[in-house]
Amino acid sequence: MAVLKAESLRTWPRPGWLERGHRATQGPGARVPWGAAAIFLGPTLLLYSAFILYPLLRTFYNSVFLLRAVDSYEFVGLQHYQDIFSNDDVIWLAVRHSVVWAIVSPLVEIPIAFLLALALFARVPLARFFRVAWFAPVLLSYVVVGPIWMWIYNNEWGAVNVVLRAIGLGALARPWLGDLTTALPALIVVTTWMFVCFNMVVLLAALSSLPQTVIEAASIDGAGWWRRVWSIMLPLVRPTIANLMVLSFIGKMKQFALVWIMTAGGPLWATETVATYIIKRAFQWRTLDLGYPSAIATLWFVVILVVTILLTRLAHRREAVEF
Repeated sequence: MAVLKAESLRTWPRPGWLERGHRATQGPGARVPWGAAAIFLGPTLLLYSAFILYPLLRTFYNSVFLLRAVDSYEFVGLQHYQDIFSNDDVIWLAVRHSVVWAIVSPLVEIPIAFLLALALFARVPLARFFRVAWFAPVLLSYVVVGPIWMWIYNNEWGAVNVVLRAIGLGALARPWLGDLTTALPALIVVTTWMFVCFNMVVLLAALSSLPQTVIEAASIDGAGWWRRVWSIMLPLVRPTIANLMVLSFIGKMKQFALVWIMTAGGPLWATETVATYIIKRAFQWRTLDLGYPSAIATLWFVVILVVTILLTRLAHRREAVEF
């Protein structure tokens, strides 16, 4: 009966539009449905060109001009780029802070996220509750997270200093966001708290997709839990970890909103990032020139692009060598 039904479906006359679509997708000379592609991709490409591509190209263009007014363009060539490397000390502080943030934060986030993912993968008690609770911070916006952590770091009644004084470590209490040595680490802690949960969910999905037969075989052979984690699970999810490292690096290199809300780059440039410095040079300082911050943005875009490509190729090459 099933054979007759399948045979009848193959010989049943198809509608004309279905038959034409079937023929159009077969053979090397098949006609490409450009009309359908334009209908589905057109709005997305239009929005992408208007809000991403055009501002990007316009920034490149503005970087070689001196813009004293809206319609006043004075070509200066590479003068802005020369000033960045020779006459601007603040930009190098901002670059150092952004690079430190982009290196330290992934190295802290990913291991913590992997341990949390392992705990959920092992189905610890209250695993469902912890999955929701640990994922909650990434759902909050910087506008909410910033004030909350400003209260936590408050010198007088903030939770951090209150706890330190309660356990007899009051000498360590300080204005965390007002101290030159602790302001940047305090912000790194906030982004770690926010994005550890995102990395945890991705790693949990990677762990859940591992072949269970391999893990069960190792268990039968006498491998303990941590041996299975180190020798089987970690190598298999290493490509996912590499991709998360790259994503975290890119996100921290362009960190802006949290810094702007919590410290605005202070105190005394201690938390200045490249993104906040560009905004200040473009819209806060009375330099009346959008060309210079455009040059900084262009250079920073090139740096992030090159480093991202190198990290991605390095991760893929290592993966190819190992497997």
